[in-house]
Amino acid sequence: MNREWNATSYHKVSGPQTSWGQRVLARLDVRGDERAIDAGCGSGRLTGELMARLPEGRLVAIDRSWNMLQTARANLRPEFGSRVKFVQVALPALPFHEWADLVFSTATFHWIDDHPALFAGIFDALRPAGRLHAQCGGGPNLVEAHALAGGVMRESAFRPYFEGWSGAWNFASAEETRGRLEAAGFTEVLTSLEPAPTTLAGEADYREFVTTVIYHPHLSRLPESLRDRFIDEVTARAAAQDPPFTLDYWRLNMQATRPSGAARGHPR
Repeated sequence: MNREWNATSYHKVSGPQTSWGQRVLARLDVRGDERAIDAGCGSGRLTGELMARLPEGRLVAIDRSWNMLQTARANLRPEFGSRVKFVQVALPALPFHEWADLVFSTATFHWIDDHPALFAGIFDALRPAGRLHAQCGGGPNLVEAHALAGGVMRESAFRPYFEGWSGAWNFASAEETRGRLEAAGFTEVLTSLEPAPTTLAGEADYREFVTTVIYHPHLSRLPESLRDRFIDEVTARAAAQDPPFTLDYWRLNMQATRPSGAARGHPR
């Protein structure tokens, strides 16, 4: 799969992700002087809101997409200067050891295949008593949207490009996630699923959103000559649904703490 994103388009269309993330951020209590990691900063919309709550803090914004990092840097550096650093990191790799008081993330962890390795890396990146505060897609997230695309993928023009492909997502349950966090050594673990159905305003908004966000992995498998046709087919099917242009999002919330006495060599 192509690891790059259209950062300009994502910044424009990611209103739903930003709205969900703002609610996650509203549940986060901070002193204001924490050292934080934004794991999957995207174009930096939520990163800036987190930084506004850390007037004496510092933050490292990480993302695997160079395009996203460059857009985030352009959006954040004028206001926050050197208090924000930008590092290209492909999770689950996390090149920090006992540096952060807080790891914050939204709309990212479902892109990571190996959640046990991810949570072990986050544990190691946190200082004792440091916290993970995150949300991603989970449970039955986008089952209907992916089934709709599945029908298009089985058409003869597209089928050869998807043979043997199982997708690019890891939508874990709340129970699985709680167990993996505890196995990594975390305590005070809270996980939950919440529905977040999202209806786009019309055909044009739907096309741009799903092209940029949901079906980005599908399109990366197709030659350029077939990509518009794939989106045409998906959009036509979405228009016929009731209600039309609605995406069946579910969000997986997670909070966890690295114990104060936890040292290197914690359970993995």
